[in-house]
Amino acid sequence: MKYGLIGEHLGHSFSREIHMKFCDYEYELCEVSPRDFDAFMMKRDFLAINVTIPYKELVVPYLYYIDDKAKEIGAVNTVVNRGGKLYGYNTDFLGMRALLFHAGISLENRKVAVLGTGGTSKTAVAVARDGGALGTVKVSRRTCEDAITYTELYKDFSDVEIIINTTPSGMYPNNYTCPIDLSRLPNLLGVIDAVYNPVRTLLVSEAMRRGIPAEGGLYMLVEQAVRASEYFLDDKAPEGIVDKIYRELKDKKENIVLIGMPASGKSTVGKIIAERLSRELIDTDSEIVKSAGVAIPEIFEKLGEVHFRNLESEVIFEVAKNSGAVIATGGGAVLRCENIYALKENGRVYFIDRPLEALIPTEDRPLSKTREAIEKRFNERYEIYRSSADVIIDGDGSPYDVAERILGDFCK
Repeated sequence: MKYGLIGEHLGHSFSREIHMKFCDYEYELCEVSPRDFDAFMMKRDFLAINVTIPYKELVVPYLYYIDDKAKEIGAVNTVVNRGGKLYGYNTDFLGMRALLFHAGISLENRKVAVLGTGGTSKTAVAVARDGGALGTVKVSRRTCEDAITYTELYKDFSDVEIIINTTPSGMYPNNYTCPIDLSRLPNLLGVIDAVYNPVRTLLVSEAMRRGIPAEGGLYMLVEQAVRASEYFLDDKAPEGIVDKIYRELKDKKENIVLIGMPASGKSTVGKIIAERLSRELIDTDSEIVKSAGVAIPEIFEKLGEVHFRNLESEVIFEVAKNSGAVIATGGGAVLRCENIYALKENGRVYFIDRPLEALIPTEDRPLSKTREAIEKRFNERYEIYRSSADVIIDGDGSPYDVAERILGDFCK
C-alpha cells in the first residue's frame, strides 16, 4: 500500500472515494486488527496513511516527529513516511474547525460538552479551546479521570450550549442510536456530530427537529482528507476543492425520499427520477409485499393495520440505510415519526402535494378505497406530510412535471 486509511473497521468509510476525486494516487482502505497493528507500523510499508478508530492515539509512539498541534492534542490521524521516518499530523483539527464554521456554530463564550474520550474527543477539546469556549467537559459512559458521566452531565452541567459528539453512536450500520437525551439540555444552541455515515444521524435529526442548528461530520471528513493530501504530496490543494467535493459527495450519497397521499404518484415519479439519475428505485410497499409474501390488502384484512405498520417500519429502517437511492414510500409512512427520522438520515424528503381532487381512490389501497376515505386520509395527514418534508413540491400536473420540479431542487 502506498496511500490509504488504516482502522479496525472501515465498512462505513468514504475516505477512498474522497481522495480519488482530486488526487491521482491509489488510495486503499486497510483494516488492521489490534493484534496486527504493531507489525503494520513497524514494517512501515507505505508512503502516507490516514489513521482512524482505534489507532489515533496508539500510533503516536511509532512516530519520529509529531507536529505541535498533534502533540498538543495527543492524537494523530495523518502519517507520512519520509525515508523510513514517520511524521505525524492532526488534520482532524482543521476538519472540525471547518465543520463548525460550515454549520454556522460559534464556540466563543459557550459551554461545550464533548461526547466520548477517544482521539477525536481530544481534537474536539482543542478546537473548543482555540474557539474561545467558556468551558469544556468530556462525557463518558463510564467514570474516568478526565470525563464526567452522562448522569453527571444531566445533573450538574445541564446548561451546556454546544454538543460535539465524537463517539461512534449512530454510525452505520448501527444507525438508529443516539448518544444523548437532548430534552434534558434546555440551553442547547448547536450540535455537531463527527459521524458522517449516515449523513444526518438520529442526534442531528433530533436537534434539527428542536430548531437547534446541527450538522453531521461529512464536511469535516472532506476537509481533513484534503488537508491530509497536502501532507501526502507536499503540495497545496486547489482552492475551493473542499466545497466542491462535499457538494458532489452529499448529492451522490443522499437518497431522494418521496412522501405523499395514496395516488399522489410517488412510485411513478420515483421511477422517472431513478431513470434520469441512474439510481436504484426502492418502493417500500413493494418491499413489504416481498417480505410478507402476500398483497397489502390481504395483510390488512388478515392481520390488521398495526401489523402492517410494524412491517412498514421494519422495511423503512432497512432501506433508509441505503445511499444514493430513490425511495417511494407508502401513504401512511409518515404516521410514525421514527420512520421519518430513519428516512432523513441519508435522505432529502420531498412531499408531493397533489390536490385532493386529483387523488383517485382505488381498490388496492385499503384505507383509500372510496372518495370519502381518501378525503378523510387527506384531512388527517396533510399537516403531517408538510411538517415531515424537507421540501414541498407542487404535485399538480403530469408525473414528468412533478419529477422535473424535484430534480430542479435536488440538482441545483
